[in-house]
Amino acid sequence: MLPISPRTPDSEVLSTSVADHLRAAITRGDVVPGAKLRLEHLRESFGVSHSPLREALSRLVAEGFVVAESQRGFRAAPVSAENLREVTALRLVLEPMALRESIQRGDEAWETRVAGALYQLKKHSLHHTKSASVEDIEHWEGVHRHFHLTLLSACAMPLLVQFCTTLHDLSDRYRRLFLQSRHPRDRLVPGEHELMAETALARQGEEASALLATHIQRISAQVLRTIEEINAGQAEPKGAPPERSAPVKRRT
Repeated sequence: MLPISPRTPDSEVLSTSVADHLRAAITRGDVVPGAKLRLEHLRESFGVSHSPLREALSRLVAEGFVVAESQRGFRAAPVSAENLREVTALRLVLEPMALRESIQRGDEAWETRVAGALYQLKKHSLHHTKSASVEDIEHWEGVHRHFHLTLLSACAMPLLVQFCTTLHDLSDRYRRLFLQSRHPRDRLVPGEHELMAETALARQGEEASALLATHIQRISAQVLRTIEEINAGQAEPKGAPPERSAPVKRRT
């Protein structure tokens, strides 16, 4: 039997924190696709030793946000139409499944969480404002993510929720990289979210799952069109050239 290296609670907390911050930076586009992740820069930015940093990077490799290169370190995962199609195909299978189970198993506490998540999403909506600060956008992104994951949270399948969470975050990375600066006010989104929540709370599992699938497909199609425009030289991608080093500052 192989020996198991001891992990202290502090080490696990540190690696989880680093992974969360770095994942968010990659999703936001602060770390551009393909950017070199230099361990010394990251270690100084996060104020941690190499051990929790490498654990965090290994976790992000498993999730698909980081790529490990043999003898060459780590890079932020590249983006491509093919990868987005794969992420979307998996979301279309797993998220409606999780939502159906969540609707079937959800109790009154789940109903309260869904209603609360929708309220927060509507309260912090950016669709009725002419301009929004970076802080406003980040807050909306947080409540948007919370709303989608709350819908799935009662499915009683932890692995399924974990997979859905990772796929949702990978998809959000594409949306933020390719749509946020070009289509910042998608007028259909608020109504889609509200109808999904109302249908889920009415315990209409098949209808709610179909609405979620349509929502996923529509946003993905927008991103794919933008990627095709960029590949055809008609638009510029967000971010810097992929060879740029990517120091990350920890947000508080």
